[in-house]
Amino acid sequence: MSLDARLMAAALALSTRGRARTMPNPNVGCVLVRDGKVIGRGWTQVGGRPHAEAMALEQAGEQAKGATAYVTLEPCAHESPRGPCCTDLLIASGICRVVAALTDPDPRTSGQGFARLRAAGITVDILHSATAAARDVLAGWLMQIEHQRPFVTLKLATSLDGCIARENGESQWITGETARRHVHLERARHDAILVGRGTFDADAPRLDVRLEGLENRAPKRILLSRQPAPMGWTGITSPQSITGLHDVQYLMVEGGAETAAAFLKAGLVDRLLLYRAPILIGRGKACLGDIGLNSLADAHGQWRQIDKRTLGIDTLDVYQRAQQL
Repeated sequence: MSLDARLMAAALALSTRGRARTMPNPNVGCVLVRDGKVIGRGWTQVGGRPHAEAMALEQAGEQAKGATAYVTLEPCAHESPRGPCCTDLLIASGICRVVAALTDPDPRTSGQGFARLRAAGITVDILHSATAAARDVLAGWLMQIEHQRPFVTLKLATSLDGCIARENGESQWITGETARRHVHLERARHDAILVGRGTFDADAPRLDVRLEGLENRAPKRILLSRQPAPMGWTGITSPQSITGLHDVQYLMVEGGAETAAAFLKAGLVDRLLLYRAPILIGRGKACLGDIGLNSLADAHGQWRQIDKRTLGIDTLDVYQRAQQL
């Protein structure tokens, strides 16, 4: 990897610290480098302020003059009552170069940040080799900007033969403790979790994060149902209604089979988490209902595997939609 690529990878890693915590802003990462040394690091803070560039510049102080800024997204160029414009902060700091992975699609900034930096005599380079990685890291924010809905992850925990419960509904627990703890980690990386009415009535799910130190990361709870949602829950009546969840960048769908199938049938699943336990159930409840498949040929080429790992006795396979929106 080139030096630019390595430093951008560091900025991308920093940006993940803000995932599902920065609404309404994107989770950006920034690394400032001068004379081969990192002099400032930043990532968008909870609630969207301060921005990554502001945090890194504050760390660097006077050393920022003549430095290079590696940012995962084009610095913002529009005024906001919530804080300063990052383009102006970078110009005022005296940096000499900005390396970015992605142009900001927000029309308030799109291209204007780069133009203002160049007009101030600052070299601007777009690291195209990092663009795909930046889009992955910013998937939730980009989905809201470009398609007005959250990025949706569907989680399924099944037996080897694809069951999520015994025929009588018994489902606790199919997977082991390590896999269940990983689910809680995933919850902490989402703004909201959704279940259907059947799961709500059968399990009375808490949908919280039960990991030490992450208890405050519990996401919003959303119920898919035609009946009114109880206190503490947000109700929607169809998968398509997620377009109204403007304060959610990352949505995790946890159950049950009909809810999972409804989201797949609507083409609203972007990522799959498939936890599989080394057990056979036989006559049980299938993990999915009808997803609207017309032919077996239509099932192929829809998903690409992006991760596979062992979690205790269980296996996790992670897939992403092959053709991104």
